[in-house]
Amino acid sequence: MERRLAVSVGEAARSARMRAGLTQADVAERIGIASEVYGRMERGRMMPSVPTLFRLCVALQLSADVGLGLVTAASVGAGLWEEDSRDKDHLPEMRRLLRTLRRMSRGQLKLVNQVAASILPQR
Repeated sequence: MERRLAVSVGEAARSARMRAGLTQADVAERIGIASEVYGRMERGRMMPSVPTLFRLCVALQLSADVGLGLVTAASVGAGLWEEDSRDKDHLPEMRRLLRTLRRMSRGQLKLVNQVAASILPQR
């Protein structure tokens, strides 16, 4: 039973992650666990704790009923949590860039900003 539940949670998480256009590292960062741990969870090799499952559902905008395999995404409407916003801040590339920028020194950030300004079209 526990194995089937772990697989169900993993399949639902993977489906929701793919629908959101996120990487495993993106989700792991959002819920506060190591990406390797998230990968095992998504493959159904481990069950998340209840607090981690809660954070997972919030981060992926996933119904707990779907995550636990009690209902299908189609029966509750896959678009239940979707927003119409196509904001660039939610793109995986933008999140990866922001993670990289956060690790840079002030001087490095200044240089990256100058490079970006030089390649953008002038208004």
